[in-house]
Amino acid sequence: MVIKLASAVLAILGGISGAMLLFWILNKLVESLGHRWEDRIKPWAFAGPAILAIGVYLIYPAVVTVQLSFANATSTTYVGLANYKDLLTSSDFLGVLLNNLLWILIVPAGTIVLGLGVAVLADRLRPRGERVTKTAIFLPMAISMVGAATIWRTIYEYQPEGETQTGLLNAVQGLFHAGPTFWYSIETLHLNSLLLMVILIWTQAGYSMVLLSSAIKATPEETIEAARIDGANERRIFFRIIVPQIKGTIITVFITVLIGVMKVFDIVYVTTNGAFNTDVIGRRFYNELFTNGNAGYAATIVVLLMLAITPVLIVQVRHFKAEEAGR
Repeated sequence: MVIKLASAVLAILGGISGAMLLFWILNKLVESLGHRWEDRIKPWAFAGPAILAIGVYLIYPAVVTVQLSFANATSTTYVGLANYKDLLTSSDFLGVLLNNLLWILIVPAGTIVLGLGVAVLADRLRPRGERVTKTAIFLPMAISMVGAATIWRTIYEYQPEGETQTGLLNAVQGLFHAGPTFWYSIETLHLNSLLLMVILIWTQAGYSMVLLSSAIKATPEETIEAARIDGANERRIFFRIIVPQIKGTIITVFITVLIGVMKVFDIVYVTTNGAFNTDVIGRRFYNELFTNGNAGYAATIVVLLMLAITPVLIVQVRHFKAEEAGR
């Protein structure tokens, strides 16, 4: 443990020191060129390492992934669009896509509703109560997805009837003399997937609450007072005055959570490992690559995921530009 901690500290210090040394050397080199060239080259000198890192660690792997999606399982022969055809005509994979769609529809909306509700209610408390409440709601953000899924496993845990129930839900059911329920196996109305979505909403509600609370506090008090003078009640003020003015923040939170939802993996892997019709694209990719050893299918899944995320990123960039232009 001590060795690992020391290695982590050394890695952090080494990385920071290396970056500082690199930029110091680049700055000295640029300054030696004279004022005429210094102003032209200095921005590229400082942005160059980041651009190079993006090219090496992001763009190049993306291009190779697209290439591998047209190859067979061992990446030795090109098979054209066969991988795409196999996956998109597979009822099993289409079920995975449906699960992801449910996550996309429910989790971002649930996160915003819960975060907005907590933000509004917490703002009505006294300063100390507000701080304590917001801290408690934000705490799950500090937990990894694997840790969060492990915590919620203790809630959904199932033991055969007659044995001591270690899961909270089944223990509560036992108090009412009801038999234990294997929650992960309930596929009716995708209840098992909904239970997994609760975990992600729980971890992201704090992030949503912090941003939306800040936006609400930044709402001009004059507009609220004017509405009250006109006889508007609190509900009308909230939906007609406050919500329209924090629309930009709501969109930002929605898109950010949406991107994370589309890549969800850890929660499903730790809880059900994709069983009982709870599989998602992220876990399916992992299964194809590391369990089945099919690099072609795995690369194809990643390409499909990139194609799905790209429009969302475009919308997010346009939204940011529109917000900046409106300031």
